[in-house]
Amino acid sequence: MQNSVVILKEKAGALPDSPGVYRFLDASGVIIYVGKAKNLRKRVLSYFFERDNSAKCQIMVRKICDIQHIVTITEIDALLLENNLIKEHQPRYNVLLKDDKTFPWVCIKNEQFPRIFLTRKKVRDGSQYFGPFASIGMVKTLLELIRDIYPLRSCKLNLSPSAIARKKYGVCLDYHIGRCRGACMGLQSVDEYGETIEQAAKIIRGKIQDVVGTLSEKMNLAAKNLNFEEAEKIREKLMRLKNYQSKSVIVSPATNDVDVFSLHIDAGAAYANFMRVVAGSVIQAYTLEMRFGIEEEKESILSMFIAEVKQRFDLLSDELVVPFMPDILFDGKTYTVPRRGEKQKLLELSEKNAKAYCLEKLKYLEKTDPEKHTNRILNTIKSDLRLTELPYRIECFDNSNIQGTNPVAACVVFINAKPAKSEYRHFNIKTVTGPDDFASMEEIVYRRYSRLTEENRPLPQLIVIDGGKGQLHAAVNSLEKLNLLDKIPVLGLAKRLEEIYFPNDSVPLHLNKNSETLKVLMHIRDEAHRFGIEFHRNKRSRNFINSELLKIKGVGATSLQKLMTELKTVSAIKSAPEEELAKIVGAKIARLIREYFDRN
Repeated sequence: MQNSVVILKEKAGALPDSPGVYRFLDASGVIIYVGKAKNLRKRVLSYFFERDNSAKCQIMVRKICDIQHIVTITEIDALLLENNLIKEHQPRYNVLLKDDKTFPWVCIKNEQFPRIFLTRKKVRDGSQYFGPFASIGMVKTLLELIRDIYPLRSCKLNLSPSAIARKKYGVCLDYHIGRCRGACMGLQSVDEYGETIEQAAKIIRGKIQDVVGTLSEKMNLAAKNLNFEEAEKIREKLMRLKNYQSKSVIVSPATNDVDVFSLHIDAGAAYANFMRVVAGSVIQAYTLEMRFGIEEEKESILSMFIAEVKQRFDLLSDELVVPFMPDILFDGKTYTVPRRGEKQKLLELSEKNAKAYCLEKLKYLEKTDPEKHTNRILNTIKSDLRLTELPYRIECFDNSNIQGTNPVAACVVFINAKPAKSEYRHFNIKTVTGPDDFASMEEIVYRRYSRLTEENRPLPQLIVIDGGKGQLHAAVNSLEKLNLLDKIPVLGLAKRLEEIYFPNDSVPLHLNKNSETLKVLMHIRDEAHRFGIEFHRNKRSRNFINSELLKIKGVGATSLQKLMTELKTVSAIKSAPEEELAKIVGAKIARLIREYFDRN
């Protein structure tokens, strides 16, 4: 892998403007740095353009041979994911360039009377860990809420059954103020304490609604038994719970040990993304582009990708989250196609990464191999519109006759899906009287292609008509007269819903709003409209000037052009005092203009 700064800059420039995590790889394919960014493209580009980077940073940049990235939903997601990847891969330059932050977790200690506390270290002693959390403030708020609602011990005493039986410990201040039930003195049973811990764990997991339901039952029971003081205490706890909003930043800790797969198919290639989720955190991500000599079913493509991940990482989790069922299933694995909930959010995040990788590839291809990029777009148009050949040349027609005056038309030309402005043409409508769009369209299409045929000039591979069935039918009439209907495909693009109409087909084609084909058609349609309106306005202005201002003897077109540029309208020229006109065109011409308008 060659370390070409130009290639790396182009690859960085193709990254999405989204939050995420980026990874720098050296010539051996080893990750040497992991970083987070609010805007991936801007952040990664800064390494190659900022001159004030430190010496260590400059050394690292010289060793970069490839760039990888993962898109996240928010900056906090990127922050947590960066931390996980640093721990997983331990990149060399993360140690030199930045602190390897350790994020806080909430621990429920594996004890007879478990404690709940904040920690930055996970110890494999059977304890439960929840997190990681992006904010230490969030963890403290969560623990304060739990301690306000539930009386749990905060001491570090060894509350073994023998120590409790011997009355080794005495109650502390927390017992006297109601924040502990005195488990150290045997005043609270293990089962009662365990039930409280179970409720607290649900709050940490974000299952607040379950806890609310349990507390509501207890409150109603206390009120039924006329224990109003206890009911009021429970009601206060319920209010605190409902005012608290807790959500795991990357994914919920309840989503544990799953592999997530997604697929994005675009222009003959499939972009597949894989994410491994362990203990509620994304610890691994991998995106692959897959191209095929023949067309494959999406179920088959997904199976191939899962097999590739299994071979590459030598492991698959017991549960696989997929957008649809693959055609081949691995034994002993559970396949989940989520429709809502946390797993659906994970799937959406994976799909976002696959699409971002696809866009990055396409942008990079456009810069490094424009011809290949053009052929890909043309092949997409050919496939979507069911054409028999690539539409290298597309021509589009639009009429313009505001309030029925000065009817004109425009023809714009796209070559290789891009505007060819030197090929644009204007038309004055000659045979149609009044505002008749259909007859005008029939005239200009006939005139355009009769002339191209007579002069033996190249014909387009596709004609686009700005309008619906009526305008398309008018164009078809002209092509039939010229015996060209079987030679040139033609379609109408209606503005309201971007419907595509074909000759002799009453049912329109609806393309996806993000389709490249539709974007090209809308571009050429809008360009034809703009070009026609511009010509129409110029014609109206010229006609108005010719009919009024050029009647003034001794005043030429150059002077009138100066006046129109400065004063904008004929009425402004009519009402302007002679002194103001003289500043623009001189005293002599100003006097002629003023005398003419005063007489008339």
